[in-house]
Amino acid sequence: MRIVTVTAPGGPENLTLSDAPRPVAGPGEVVITVRAAGVNRADLLQRQGHYPPPPGISDVIGLEVAGTIESVGGDVTGWNVGDPCIALLAGGGCAELVSVPAGQVVAPPAGVDLVSAAGLIEVAATVLSNFDHVHLGEGESVLIHGGAGGIGTFAIQYAKALGARVLTTAGSADKLDLCRKLGADVAIDYHDDWADAVKAATRGLGVDVILDVIGAKYLEANVAALAADGRLVVIGMQGGSKGTLDLGRLLGKRGTVTATSLRGRPADQKAAICAAVAERVWPLVEAGQIRLAPETRFPLEQVAQAHRHLESGEHTGKVILTL
Repeated sequence: MRIVTVTAPGGPENLTLSDAPRPVAGPGEVVITVRAAGVNRADLLQRQGHYPPPPGISDVIGLEVAGTIESVGGDVTGWNVGDPCIALLAGGGCAELVSVPAGQVVAPPAGVDLVSAAGLIEVAATVLSNFDHVHLGEGESVLIHGGAGGIGTFAIQYAKALGARVLTTAGSADKLDLCRKLGADVAIDYHDDWADAVKAATRGLGVDVILDVIGAKYLEANVAALAADGRLVVIGMQGGSKGTLDLGRLLGKRGTVTATSLRGRPADQKAAICAAVAERVWPLVEAGQIRLAPETRFPLEQVAQAHRHLESGEHTGKVILTL
């Protein structure tokens, strides 16, 4: 089978296709024939040598796929050869076949084609698990950084479905307009003083929850933007990993700063998250309450171009490789 190989840590030019043995479904696993694979910023970091896979996980990049069941291992029930499916992975997705723990595999939402479905599971699992983690509730306010990206476009809509007031940041007029169309109540250009804009939009109170993909660069401003009893959850480090935290300000707000990662979670936790996505998110997608994000598709042979497109910052929504 063909896989995407990183010849050496570095730029997209170091991505190539090579051959590898076909995987075999072990106990509790299924093998999936991949129809499409989502491309995420974690893939860019792994290619650059900054985000190695967890121990025992394939070093092939790719954290989400859609396709059909190729084979079923022992102790697996509920799946048959040929069934359409999508899967959350710790690695190995940029390949023609991939083996996955069966608990991390779910049926796609009704009415969503498999290529588009490949860009759904990672963002849905990330957003649902993090909003659960910080207990975002009805009537609260949430600030979502990077509202026009894959995570952001989903998070805006899911937060609205939970009954929250949504503020978001993005970097161009077109992206801000997309955020508003997806339901954002307030869309702020991050090139401006977004922290001041948040203060004005909340009458000086701040927001209850912040979902942040930037990290260190925004840490102080994020804490300043929290309301009393506010919760900041950091899920990315596009703006660095080391920042300054004003504990006095955090104490004064009774605030919480937390950080999470989905990739390294134990399989049982991932299985529980995937089950929650199928139970709580797919009905919203099927009802049209959550719309699919814009997507840009590249054939597997153009994986380097797909990485360049995602790195450019010009994209909105999801980048997907097709096989």
